[in-house]
Amino acid sequence: MGLIKLAAAGVAGYAIYKYAMHGRGSKPAHAGNGHFTDVRDAGPENMKSRPGPWSKTDEAIDESFPASDPPATY
Repeated sequence: MGLIKLAAAGVAGYAIYKYAMHGRGSKPAHAGNGHFTDVRDAGPENMKSRPGPWSKTDEAIDESFPASDPPATY
Protein backbone atom coordinates (compact mmCIF):
# COMPACT_ATOMS: atom_id res chain seq x y z
CA MET A 1 0.00 0.00 0.00
CA GLY A 2 2.90 2.34 0.73
CA LEU A 3 4.29 1.86 -2.77
CA ILE A 4 0.98 2.90 -4.32
CA LYS A 5 0.89 6.06 -2.19
CA LEU A 6 4.47 6.86 -3.15
CA ALA A 7 3.69 6.38 -6.84
CA ALA A 8 0.58 8.57 -6.54
CA ALA A 9 2.59 11.29 -4.81
CA GLY A 10 5.20 11.11 -7.59
CA VAL A 11 2.56 11.41 -10.30
CA ALA A 12 0.92 14.33 -8.49
CA GLY A 13 4.29 16.07 -8.09
CA TYR A 14 5.10 15.59 -11.76
CA ALA A 15 1.69 16.94 -12.77
CA ILE A 16 2.19 20.03 -10.59
CA TYR A 17 5.66 20.54 -12.08
CA LYS A 18 4.36 20.27 -15.65
CA TYR A 19 1.52 22.69 -14.86
CA ALA A 20 3.94 25.19 -13.30
CA MET A 21 6.31 24.98 -16.29
CA HIS A 22 3.57 25.22 -18.91
CA GLY A 23 3.99 28.31 -21.06
CA ARG A 24 7.56 29.02 -20.06
CA GLY A 25 9.71 29.12 -23.14
CA SER A 26 13.10 27.51 -23.01
CA LYS A 27 16.12 28.92 -24.81
CA PRO A 28 17.63 26.59 -27.35
CA ALA A 29 21.18 25.48 -26.67
CA HIS A 30 22.27 26.63 -30.11
CA ALA A 31 21.16 29.26 -32.56
CA GLY A 32 20.26 26.75 -35.26
CA ASN A 33 23.52 27.05 -37.19
CA GLY A 34 25.33 24.47 -35.07
CA HIS A 35 27.09 27.03 -32.85
CA PHE A 36 26.22 27.79 -29.26
CA THR A 37 25.01 31.30 -28.63
CA ASP A 38 26.79 32.35 -25.42
CA VAL A 39 30.03 30.38 -25.69
CA ARG A 40 33.29 31.76 -27.03
CA ASP A 41 36.38 29.95 -28.17
CA ALA A 42 39.40 29.94 -25.87
CA GLY A 43 42.18 32.45 -26.23
CA PRO A 44 42.62 36.20 -25.98
CA GLU A 45 41.91 36.73 -29.68
CA ASN A 46 38.27 35.67 -29.11
CA MET A 47 37.62 38.06 -26.21
CA LYS A 48 35.62 41.25 -26.59
CA SER A 49 38.36 43.29 -24.92
CA ARG A 50 41.98 42.21 -25.09
CA PRO A 51 43.56 41.40 -21.72
CA GLY A 52 46.96 42.66 -20.68
CA PRO A 53 49.85 40.22 -20.63
CA TRP A 54 48.70 36.68 -21.46
CA SER A 55 50.83 33.80 -20.10
CA LYS A 56 50.74 30.09 -20.88
CA THR A 57 49.02 29.52 -17.53
CA ASP A 58 46.31 32.04 -18.40
CA GLU A 59 45.77 30.28 -21.72
CA ALA A 60 45.59 26.84 -20.07
CA ILE A 61 43.08 28.09 -17.52
CA ASP A 62 40.98 29.69 -20.25
CA GLU A 63 41.03 26.49 -22.33
CA SER A 64 39.97 24.32 -19.39
CA PHE A 65 36.97 26.46 -18.36
CA PRO A 66 34.38 25.29 -17.17
CA ALA A 67 36.19 22.10 -16.17
CA SER A 68 36.30 21.32 -12.49
CA ASP A 69 40.01 20.57 -12.42
CA PRO A 70 42.63 23.27 -12.99
CA PRO A 71 45.37 22.67 -15.54
CA ALA A 72 48.61 21.09 -14.33
CA THR A 73 50.89 23.78 -15.75
CA TYR A 74 51.46 25.77 -12.57
